[in-house]
Amino acid sequence: MVFDYTTRGTCSRKITIDINENDKTINSVSFLGGCNGNLKGISALVKGKGIDETIATLKGIDCNFKGTSCPDQLARALESIKEEI
Repeated sequence: MVFDYTTRGTCSRKITIDINENDKTINSVSFLGGCNGNLKGISALVKGKGIDETIATLKGIDCNFKGTSCPDQLARALESIKEEI
């Protein structure tokens, strides 16, 4: 199942996440905007990981004292997805 999440407080504007509903793992993640190379790296690292593991790893990461970051926004997106599936 594919979900779109509009980010807040980051250079990236949107995250598209494809989740395997059966085992709650991440099939793919793509970001619109932001630091292309870094976000491709994050996407590659979380592929195949569980939602809860990814949230625990990424939640709370801060970028330049913004109070959030692209990885943190991904964690927040996954938290909202957990409520839907």
